[in-house]
Amino acid sequence: QVQLVESGGGLVQAGGSLRLSCAASERTFSRYTMGWFRQAPGKEREFVAAVSWISWSTYNTYYADSVKGRFTVSRDNAKNAVYLQMNSLKPEDTAVYYCAATLTSLSRTVGAIEEYDYWGQGTQVTVSS
Repeated sequence: QVQLVESGGGLVQAGGSLRLSCAASERTFSRYTMGWFRQAPGKEREFVAAVSWISWSTYNTYYADSVKGRFTVSRDNAKNAVYLQMNSLKPEDTAVYYCAATLTSLSRTVGAIEEYDYWGQGTQVTVSS
């Protein structure tokens, strides 16, 4: 059972930045596809970004169109951690952000919630206008 713990959420003004972290309790972390999703009040959970293991130390990154150019996903396998750097934040980025993991190497379906087996508890991000 993989445990995921997010941190780094908070309140920020529009145009500001936040960096979310997700710590994983898994020794084979380097082979996991790690995703970030978010859920705003009254809305469905949606894909934000992911970093997918391809082979050896090769990874691909993926982004939702709404965050391309503003958010950056990265990972540190030595620390069993994945990060989401969020810049130029907008009020519409306000949501609970979730970290998710799967041992499957994803590409076409990297944004599908059902592909992920493990989820964190979420961290609140609030962007004020």
